[in-house]
Amino acid sequence: METVEIKSYQNLIENINNNEKSFALLYKKESEQSECALSNFNKAASENKEVGKYTVNVAKVRDIHGEFSIKSVPVLLYFEKSEFKNVIKGCNDASFYLNLFNENLYSSKTTNSDEKKQPKVILYSTPSCSWCTRIKNYFKEQNIKFRNIDVSKDEKAAAEMVKRSGQQGVPQTLIGGKIIVGFDKNKIDNLLGIRS
Repeated sequence: METVEIKSYQNLIENINNNEKSFALLYKKESEQSECALSNFNKAASENKEVGKYTVNVAKVRDIHGEFSIKSVPVLLYFEKSEFKNVIKGCNDASFYLNLFNENLYSSKTTNSDEKKQPKVILYSTPSCSWCTRIKNYFKEQNIKFRNIDVSKDEKAAAEMVKRSGQQGVPQTLIGGKIIVGFDKNKIDNLLGIRS
């Protein structure tokens, strides 16, 4: 599915209703951050045909950001079916958007607004690693929001991972700034407050 330029809030709703997952990038032409986000979003969009991808120039379309309480751009709106799920701010690199489109960035469904905020979780993995698959499944079962980085495709992230831990093996999980090498369930549960 190609990227579609959205003309209004109603136009956005009509489009996202047809998709399992949809992403709408709100940007403003001639803003450096927006141009960066738009360029990277379009690069990633050309590599994924599965999800709905939309762009919204807020200089022309003025009825969308108010609906989602957006005060600055660029931002990416994420929808599942027609349900609004998340906002991702700023310019991200193309691999970030592609990971998002390919479902390598997962969100938990929070049921209680009083729940303690979960620390940021980044998983460094490779597609061929069975322990990486296990840890991803565990995070999904526990409704843990995490970002997956495939270090077989992202050399910069692989170098950061090695610099941080001193090791090349995967999986490696960064939880609230603390690195865990391998699938150490006790450490993961402790850092995330999971009671088994």
